[in-house]
This record gives sequence, structure tokens and C-alpha cells, in this order.
Amino acid sequence: MVSLSRHSHNVFAKWLWTVDKVILFVSLALLAIGIVLDITASPAVARRINVDDFWFVRKQIFYVLASIGVIFGLSILKLKTIRRLSIVGLIVVFGLLVLTLFFGFETKGARRWISLAGFSMQASEFMKPIFIVVTAWLLDCGKKYDYFPGMAVSIGLYGAIALLLLLQPDVGMTLLMTAVFGLQLFLAGLPMMFVSILAVAGVVVLFLLYFTFPHFHARVDQFLYGSDETSYQINQAMAAFQNGNLVGRGPGEGTVKLHIPDAHTDFVFAVAGEEYGVWLCLIIIALFAVIIARALRAAMKETNLFVMYAEVGLAASLGLQAFVNMASSLHIIPTKGMTLPFISYGGSSLLGSAIEIGMLLAITRKNTASEDKDFA
Repeated sequence: MVSLSRHSHNVFAKWLWTVDKVILFVSLALLAIGIVLDITASPAVARRINVDDFWFVRKQIFYVLASIGVIFGLSILKLKTIRRLSIVGLIVVFGLLVLTLFFGFETKGARRWISLAGFSMQASEFMKPIFIVVTAWLLDCGKKYDYFPGMAVSIGLYGAIALLLLLQPDVGMTLLMTAVFGLQLFLAGLPMMFVSILAVAGVVVLFLLYFTFPHFHARVDQFLYGSDETSYQINQAMAAFQNGNLVGRGPGEGTVKLHIPDAHTDFVFAVAGEEYGVWLCLIIIALFAVIIARALRAAMKETNLFVMYAEVGLAASLGLQAFVNMASSLHIIPTKGMTLPFISYGGSSLLGSAIEIGMLLAITRKNTASEDKDFA
């Protein structure tokens, strides 16, 4: 019989006593909510494309099981292994981003998806956590070794990735990664003068994006003035929240999924609000808040700079993406085709979020940082 005592040398036992169980269980709870909402929202979408009602549900369950495997598989690894996997992952996903520009298929005016072995993949979803961890490592090495230009290398890497994303174009993902990267640079000691310059440059870039990318231009105009199909989707989403009120209309009783094509992805939060009410929306927000608060609390106590940069970056990425999705549904910000982590339908989104949480759990494990002695 395998011993699970605190002093056992068994790998699983050591993992069990060192992993952040709160973040783990909250992540699993979000995955469970995602399955429930997919069962509710996706049959209407399936009927519109003439497939079996539970076609999306079966695929989502497969993705959820794969995501759970990724979370557990990554969370058990040492920091050195996480870094090495991130470097390999960076090379692979960077190559996929390049291939997407040439061989990807276009959807809604953007070329963000590529088909590999029969599976459609959005490479940018995997780039987020990988880039955050690699950046944390580069910035940490820049602090440890005077001869290593960690900040300069990370800025160059960010520029290359941002260029590939804008060529798709994927303005929303670019802005998300920019915000997280800027936070990591700030933690790494970027002088306030440069922070101010970057803030001004960011505003200028937003204006340039507005006049350069028609899709981005249209979404901002829709948010400010209200027009076209996107405005229709927002109106339907807002009506869904009003119909749901406090306790919701009941499972399967909502109508927003019948009117919005992306009800199971970009607007799944509206489905939650209509069928289960404000209480489920608040629970979802609270669950994300718990993950972010736990990660930031751990980062505040951390002396290992790599761990701190990575913890803050991963938590900020997850929180910002969740905020963008929910705020878009509530018409607080312009709409953006960004999924709600763990809850929206989609393999790339689920697996990308699983990598994020798996790495976060590995990095926040007790005593893991104290064993981190080596350069690689």
C-alpha cells in the first residue's frame, strides 16, 4: 500500500502535502461549472450546424479530462523542469504562430486557427503561460547574472510574439499579453520614467490600432455608439442578465443561447446569468478572485524572484482574461472574442488555462522554490 504520510518519499505523497489545494479545488470547481453550462448552452448551437445535440458536450468532456491530466501532470514537476518545458514549448508554439499566418484558416476576419492532425488549435492560447514563465526566468537571470541582459532579451521576445499576433490579427490577445508583460517588467524594477513612457506609448498604440485594424475599429465604435451585429449580441446578453435576475429562469429555460451564435464560448457568462441568476455569476467571480488572491499572497512572501515574477504573471493573465470576457458580456468594455477560462467551450482555451494553472501549482508548491539552485 502506498504511504501518503507527510514524511513519505512517494512522489504523489510529496505532491499532496505541498500543492496549494485551494487553487486546485477551485480550478476543478470552475471546470465542473463549465461542463454544466456547456450542457445548457451548446445543444442550441449544435442544432444550428446540424450535428447531434450533445456533440459539443462530448468534446468538452474530453477536453476537460485532458485538462485535468495537464494540471496534475505539470503541478508535480520541479521548477527546473517547468523552465525547460517552457523553453521547448516557446520554440514549438512560436513556430505554430508562424505557420498559422501561412496555413491557418480565417474566421471572422482573422487567421488565428490552424488545423493539426484533425484538431483545430489557437496557438496564442498556449503562448500566454509559456511566455510568462520564460519571461520570469529571463528577468530573474538578468538580476542574478550581470552579464546576462534578461530584460532586453525578454523585450525582444515580446516584440516578436506581439508582431505575430498583430499579423493574425489578434489585438485582444496582444493587449492582454502586453499588460501582463508590463506588470512583470515593473516588478523587475523598470524605472518609473520608463513606465511612464510606456504608458504614453500604450495610449498612442491604441489609437494606431483603432485606425489600422477595421475589426478593432468596429468593436470600439459599436461600444461607443451601438450598431451592427455585435451590438445585437450585446443587447441579447444584457437582456439575458435582466431575465435571469437573482435566481435565474432555471436550467435549460434561457433563450439567449438561441440568439447568440457564441453563447457557449464568448457569451457563456450571459447564459449563466440568465439560467442560474446573479448568484452563480457572483460565485464564478469569487472563484477566480480566490485563485488570484492566493497566488498574489504567495508572491508577496516569496524571495525567489523567478517564482514571484511567474506567480504574479500567471495570476494576472488568468484574472485579466476572465475580466475581459465577463466585462464584455456586461457591456463594460468593447466586445472581444476572448473565452472565459475553464468555462467557455473550446480545447485550446481549456488546455491553455490548464497549462496556466498547472504551472502556477508547480511554482507555488511548498519547499519547491528552496530547491531551486540551478541556472537552468
